[in-house]
This record gives sequence, structure tokens and C-alpha cells, in this order.
Amino acid sequence: MKILDRYILTTYLKTFLSVFIILMLIFVLQTIWLYIKELAGKDLDIIVIVKFLAYFMPKLIPLVLPLTILLASIMVFGSFAENYEFAAMKSTGISLQRAMSGLSLFIVGLGIVTFFFSNNVIPWAELNSFNLRRNIAKLKPAMLLAEGQFNTVGTYNIKFVDKYGDNDQFLKDVTIHIKGNDGRTNATVIKSETGELASEENSNVLKLILTDGHLYNDVTPKDRKAKNRKPFAKSKFETKVINIDLSELNNVDFDEQSQTDKYNMLNVSGLNKTIDSLVDKYNNEHTTFAKNLQLRSGLNRQLPTARKVKDSAYTGPILDLFNTKKKLELVDVASKSMISSKQLISSKDATMKHSKIWLNKHVISLHEKFALGFACVILFFVGAPLGALIRKGGIGLPMVIAILLFLTYHFIGIFATNSAKTGEFNPILAPWVSTLVMLPLGIFLTRRATADRGLFEFDYVLEPIKKLFNIKEKDSNDYTFLSDYKDEELIDTINNHETLGHDEAVRLKAFDILKSRDYSTADLRAKNLRINECYDTTETISQHYKDHSKFALVLYIIGVVLLILYFVFSNNKLLPLATASIQLSIISLVLFCIYYIKSIINSFQFYNDINKAQNKPHIFLLVLGLPFYFVTYLFLNEKMKSDLKVNCIESLK
Repeated sequence: MKILDRYILTTYLKTFLSVFIILMLIFVLQTIWLYIKELAGKDLDIIVIVKFLAYFMPKLIPLVLPLTILLASIMVFGSFAENYEFAAMKSTGISLQRAMSGLSLFIVGLGIVTFFFSNNVIPWAELNSFNLRRNIAKLKPAMLLAEGQFNTVGTYNIKFVDKYGDNDQFLKDVTIHIKGNDGRTNATVIKSETGELASEENSNVLKLILTDGHLYNDVTPKDRKAKNRKPFAKSKFETKVINIDLSELNNVDFDEQSQTDKYNMLNVSGLNKTIDSLVDKYNNEHTTFAKNLQLRSGLNRQLPTARKVKDSAYTGPILDLFNTKKKLELVDVASKSMISSKQLISSKDATMKHSKIWLNKHVISLHEKFALGFACVILFFVGAPLGALIRKGGIGLPMVIAILLFLTYHFIGIFATNSAKTGEFNPILAPWVSTLVMLPLGIFLTRRATADRGLFEFDYVLEPIKKLFNIKEKDSNDYTFLSDYKDEELIDTINNHETLGHDEAVRLKAFDILKSRDYSTADLRAKNLRINECYDTTETISQHYKDHSKFALVLYIIGVVLLILYFVFSNNKLLPLATASIQLSIISLVLFCIYYIKSIINSFQFYNDINKAQNKPHIFLLVLGLPFYFVTYLFLNEKMKSDLKVNCIESLK
């Protein structure tokens, strides 16, 4: 390994480890806050808490690692550019690609290690964290109950003021609500002065001994008048023993599909086997249900006819073959059969949707393991050239840019994954969407940084802002005197600028004033303005581009807003509004693509017409314009406006 590669790798590793530790601590604190209800007030041993955090930390890697790579890359390469270290490398003939080569091998290796980590360690952590949360209740039943609040244990809601004793087995001022048979109403209320938890350590029964209390039980009489009186039974006891079954909490079947995190506990091999079995099961359920519907329809049975028909190829109404009584019977049977089949289909549809969602979750989990490693590599090739382009190291600007890019990457992944779980999006493609969105950005930034070009031509952004707020440069000229000129004087200024001592900027400003007075180029030519006729075609193409690009921008904004509203309405179960939003969004985005393509064609025609094909917009900028059109619109619009001014000056004779 050469000295330069060792220096870059060492610098990157120092920053990488520092950022990784800081971000991991932040996300660990978030995890503690998320599960504070399960941890607080239950007197957990420090070892149990350490295990709890140790099992949850691997599950944070898919969030922490991509953000760490992105932020560390921007910080390190931004620092190199800010301190002119890249300039020193280039002066010795070392390109950015060569400087990144050694570190690129490290990132690729890290991506491979990340795959094995997500395939082996994360499923292990998921399984152990689930077991630990379950075993807290099994090993120490008292930890189930937090003081000062109602604790739900099966059909019991238990509340007490305080707990004390060596093992917190004694309770003070106990109130218990027991749910009725419907699982909702509180049919029984028990209040006692004290209570004691007397369960054995490995028992599946939580034994609660209550002393000196009362029991209130609702009575449900059959008589309506008596029911309106709301009668209840009251009894007093000195000692009462309640045995609460904890087997449902302790004996968790990991093969049940009700466990929503089961797919996170499997590696690639286990996921492939499970997916195959789920697909077979889904297809078998579908086939069996179809056969049952066919049998219930009675299509295989041959109906007896009431009268004989000579022509065997009868094409008239079938009911005409039967008498009136038989017709009524058949219609009644058919109506009941349709209602029954409709109810059966509705019930089965919910079951099939649940099975499909469960299958999609396994498919998504399988591809997430592969996508994570690729995401690490892609985000490096986004962060490293971006840092070299912005030429800023440290925590400030790189942190802001990294967070914005990561939030874009993360939220795209969340939206795609949530849509894929319900079947609205391809579950295979969903884990890759955010990575694929970042891929063209990484290629674009790498090419810009390699060519030693700026991130963007910021003048195209700053000029409209300066015009909007009337900001002038210190050395800028004031052309307000031209506004008082008559048309003939302005034309004379353009035609005879050298004689009058004016520069090209004055000619261009005078031409803009004439155009603002609603004169076409042909009208000005008729007034003896010396300008090439080919400029008319260039100006027409430019105007077409403006019209198409503005319409594309409006359609893009409408489509994106409606798409966001679709997810909002879907999450709030407003299906009619969600359906209308997604349909209108698709129409708007399709029209946006059409007008976007038209504007691109206009831009190509423009540069061909002015014989500057080398200035055509880059293909990566055009691809980036599909998801981020507002950026492309801003840069292309200002670039073409600037090039049109240059062509105008060249066309003036």
C-alpha cells in the first residue's frame, strides 16, 4: 500500500469511527426512549439492560452505517479540498479517481461484510431481543407490574399505589378490573388494601394473594326493566387468591404468522425456504378456494327440465324451460347462493390479503440484506465527490447536506417498502428503489468531480434571486438611462455602439428594452435593426422550450403533491380520496414526462441551431430531472437564457 493510500484510508477510518460512535449513541438513546415504558419502573438489573441494548444495537446498523459512510465521505473529501490537498495531488498528476481507488476497495469490502452482518448477526439480534422482552415476564413476574398505572395482563387490569419487599412482592392499595366475556367491558372490580405476588420463579402462573378487600360484580338480568337498574353483587373478603395464566406470554410459537417480526429472524437460506412454502401455500389456498366456489355454484350438476324441447341447441331464456313454481324456487336458490358466495369471497379476500402481505414482508426482508451492502457503496460515491465539490470539511455544512441526502434516501425507502407490503408496489424492487435513485446522482457527482468542474453553475441560481430582490454587484453598471430612449435611439445605440462608445452589455440591454415594448424581431428588423434572420428561429425554439418547461414544472408539482396526499390518505384509511389522488397523480406525472421530453427536444434543437452542440445538457442531469425536476428546470432555464443572450449579441451586425 502506497503512502497516499495509507494516508487517505487512515484519515477516513478516524472520521468514520468517530461519526459511527456518535450516531450509534444517538440512535441507542432513541431506542431507550422508544422502549422506556418497558424498562422504566421495573427495577431491571444492569446486566438485563446491557443485554437489551446489545441485542438492539445490531438492528440499528441499517440506519447508522449508510449515514456514517455518507457523512464521513463528505467530511473527509471536503476537508481535503478545503485544505488544498487535492490541489497538491493533482499537481503531481494524481487524479481524484486514483485518490479514491484505495478507499473504494475498502468500501466494497465493507459492503460485503455488511451483507454477512445483515444475514447472520441482525437475525440473531432480532431473535434474542424478542426472547429477552418475553423472558422478563417469565423470570420476574413482578416486573410486569408498574406502580401508579393500570397494567394489562391477559383479561386483568391491575393497578397499585406502591410495591415493596425484597423482591417487590408486596403491593399496596390494589385495584383490579376483570374484563367480561366480550373482552371489552369491565364486569368485575376488586379492591384490596394489600396484595402479595407469591409465584415461583419458573412458574407459568402469576399468583396474587389479596387481603382485606371487596369484590364488585355486575349482574346481567334477562328482564329489561331489571337491566335498567344496573344491579351488581358486592362481597367482602379477608383473603382472596387469583391465579393469572402467563402461558400465553411465555409460550410463544415462532411459527405463527401473527408474529410480525418473524421474517427479521431468518437469514437468506431460511427466507428462501419460507418464501417457497408461502408461495405454495398461497397458490394452494387460491386453487382450493376456486374449486369450492365452483362446487358451490352447482355448475357441474345437470338441472332437470320441466318439459322436453325437441331442439337440443336451445338458445332462449333458461327459465322458460320451467314452470312458474320451479322458476321461483330456482331464483330463490340462486339469490341465496350468490349472497353466500359473496360473503365467502369477502371473508376469504381478507385472509388472502393477509397471506400476501406476509409473503411480501419475507421477500422485502430477503432483498434488504443485499440492498444494504450496495447502498453503502453507492452512498460513498455520492458523498466523496460531493465533499470534493463543495470544498468544505468539518461538521457544519457537510452534516446538513448528509442529513438531507440521507433523509431523501431513507424516506424513499420507507414509502416504497410500506407500499410493497400491501402489494401496491413490487416487493422485489422496493428495497432497491432508494439505492437506484442515488445511483445516477453518484455517477453525476463523480464525473463532475473527476472533470474538476463545479457542483453546478451557481450563477444560474443566484442571478434570478438577485433580480428578484434587486441586488446589484458593486461593480455593476446602471443602464436605467436607456429606459428614456426612444425606439430609434435604442436601435441607433445597437447599430452604432462602437461609434457611441458603448459595450456589448449596453447593446443587449437596449435590445431587451425594445423587446419589452412588444416588438418582434421582424418588427425591429423593419425599423432598420441589423440582426441576422436566423435569430428568429433560435428565439422561437427558446420560447417553445420556456412554454413546455413551465407546463412541465406545474404538472410535476401537482403530481408530487397528489402523490404525497395519496400516502397521507392511505395511512388515514381514506380510500376514496387516496384512489382519486393516485389516479390524478399518475395522469399529472405522465403529462409531465411528455412535456419534459418536449422541453428536452427543444433544448437540443436550440443548441443545434446556434451550432453549440457541445453545450447540450448532460444526460445525467436530464435523468436526475425526472425525480428532481425543479433542480433541472432552474439550471437549464437559466443556462439557455444565458446562451440565448450570447447568440443575440453574435447575431447583431
